[in-house]
Amino acid sequence: MSTQTTINRTEIIVTGFGGQGIILAGRILGMSASLGDKKESTLVQAYGPESRGGACNAQVIISDVPIHYPYVNTPKILVAMSQAGYDKFAPALLPESVLLVDQDLVHPENVPCDHFAIPATRMAENLGNKMMANIIMLGFCTAITEAVSSKAAQATIAKSVPKGTEERNIEAFTKGFDYGLSTLKGREKRAAGQTGALAQ
Repeated sequence: MSTQTTINRTEIIVTGFGGQGIILAGRILGMSASLGDKKESTLVQAYGPESRGGACNAQVIISDVPIHYPYVNTPKILVAMSQAGYDKFAPALLPESVLLVDQDLVHPENVPCDHFAIPATRMAENLGNKMMANIIMLGFCTAITEAVSSKAAQATIAKSVPKGTEERNIEAFTKGFDYGLSTLKGREKRAAGQTGALAQ
């Protein structure tokens, strides 16, 4: 039995364009990890030439041990909410990475790793507020990757969004989370069906 302990370290890039709440999504991820899940986390944010409409990204690292270098080199998780953001960071994806995209805004090709899509912006519009697409995407990311716990994420969202919108944002998170769970369930069923078909 090996006595070596593996260090859990998750490097995440959330990317999109200004006005989508990309930096807020990154901040909520990092705060959920540190305040809710009692892990170490760092956040580096970058804006393009103009903040609204320009490319921006949030780089989040979550770890069991202190983090000495806060920049993400090879994302374990890439959350892309714009085509330009995806195009910029896709080359850094590895076979063991996970890609999450807004399916109406990003059209990935030749992805080297597992990838999942959600119509986050469309779902936010159906909830009556396009600005909540980032929170829906956070819920989806939490369900698919388990980078942070749902409980920690919801508690952080309640503290991070404008007063009076907490309930609606939690609802948006839950919609994304449930969509993620049903996506995973659908995959399991398909995989079971395929192995059943192979067994016959």
